[in-house]
Amino acid sequence: MALNFLSPAEIKAISFLDSTKSNLLPKLQGGLSLKRKDCGGRRIQCSVQNQNQPPPAWPGRACPEPGRKTWDGPKPISIVGSTGSIGTQTLDIVEENLDKFKVVALAAGSNVTLLADQVISRFYAVKNVLYLIVRLCALNSVIPNPFPTRELEVNGSIPVKTFKPQLVAVRNESLVDELKKALADVEEKPEIIPGEQGVVEVARHPDAVSVVTGIVGCAGLKPTVAAIEAGKDICLANKETLIAGGPFVLPLAHKHNVKILPADSEHSAIFQCIQGLPEGALRRIILTASGGAFRDWPVEKLKEVKVADALKHPNWNMGKKITVDSATLFNKGLEVIEAHYLFGAEYDNIEIVIHPQSIIHSMIETQDSSVLAQLGWPDMRLPILYTMSWPDRVYCSEITWPRLDLCNLGSLTFKAPDNVKYPSMDLAYAAGRAGGTMTGVLSAANEKAVEMFIDERISYLDIFKVVELTCDKHQAELVVSPSLEEIIHYDLWAREYAASLQQSSSPSQVFA
Repeated sequence: MALNFLSPAEIKAISFLDSTKSNLLPKLQGGLSLKRKDCGGRRIQCSVQNQNQPPPAWPGRACPEPGRKTWDGPKPISIVGSTGSIGTQTLDIVEENLDKFKVVALAAGSNVTLLADQVISRFYAVKNVLYLIVRLCALNSVIPNPFPTRELEVNGSIPVKTFKPQLVAVRNESLVDELKKALADVEEKPEIIPGEQGVVEVARHPDAVSVVTGIVGCAGLKPTVAAIEAGKDICLANKETLIAGGPFVLPLAHKHNVKILPADSEHSAIFQCIQGLPEGALRRIILTASGGAFRDWPVEKLKEVKVADALKHPNWNMGKKITVDSATLFNKGLEVIEAHYLFGAEYDNIEIVIHPQSIIHSMIETQDSSVLAQLGWPDMRLPILYTMSWPDRVYCSEITWPRLDLCNLGSLTFKAPDNVKYPSMDLAYAAGRAGGTMTGVLSAANEKAVEMFIDERISYLDIFKVVELTCDKHQAELVVSPSLEEIIHYDLWAREYAASLQQSSSPSQVFA
């Protein structure tokens, strides 16, 4: 099968049509419907649910239950994926707030060196007596800790035990001996459990109240399910938990009365905006997007894109996968699906807007047309912290958490995204409306397509084609209410099928 570039005309043919202007139902070439619902002018209520859809985590509003326990001492948490970006930032938060949180279990994939460092006691040089007094008071919960320990150089003069996990897991079983050797001199040795089972045990550790899930991909599904079944609240930083696993995970969370608290900045913004809303007040969700590397490129130039071009994000220096997703806007399409599962909004009531400054992280509109927004510097620590502290707010030092200054910031700008430039939006909305296993297939196919693009095996525009063809092929086997095993099966199938599209094409056909 040859993969050919999508021309602007072909891309336009699969874009949404305004239902107020036309009754025609646009279709993807594979037949996925892009139908927009005609509401006929009646009142729109985001939290009204289709009977075939799983219950949302937060049906248009968020209120703590009466009598919800608040913690007088440190709140016990476990971290799945402690050596990744989410895990290390979570530990930064714990280290700065030892009076608020404590770590009872850590799980990592293969970075044994960093995992061991997270367990071993740390030693810091004291720069002045005042700092020592303030720091020791903070460590003993006498006063809030205004100084992060990471500001100091490690010289070995004052011992400060920061994290003393009871359990540690390394997913790569072949590295367990190396981990044991690294922890040989630790006085209070944690229990070590290797492999997938160890990660699961960390997720459902009996002393943990909340679990931060930072493992990337469907590998994070099983430990998340184990944590839910054990009654742990989920600090959700793993997209696949809902994008692929939503039809299974959400009913399970409701069964066990578990809260799913979003750590993604956009969904955290929405979550913060719906605090205390009355039932039925949510009308629309507005997700903001930076626009990625090609927000200022004309559509005609996209056929010339090289990998280096896609990796030039205008705002941040990030990993290759997320940077390409930002360029294609697949990251935002996947966030639309996640917002649907989290907050129960119909897809017609979830919109994307390009906001180049990335200061407004997302917005909601209420029934009376008021628009509420959450603003802040782009810093993942804030949404992570809120998942850990909710419904409370934790004081943050200006030293490590700079406060937003709108006057110095200047202007904030917005523009509508171009469906022709970003066909990922239509693909994501179509997959979301199909539901079931289709959303996981979309995510997995995109991940494989991006990998092939980065390896220069397909072109930039072929990313969209690979995803579309994979979703089209999956329609015959779509499972509306899948089991966990079916979700994982079709995740693997989508990756294999997407890879087969490139393998069945000659380089000359792919790089037309």
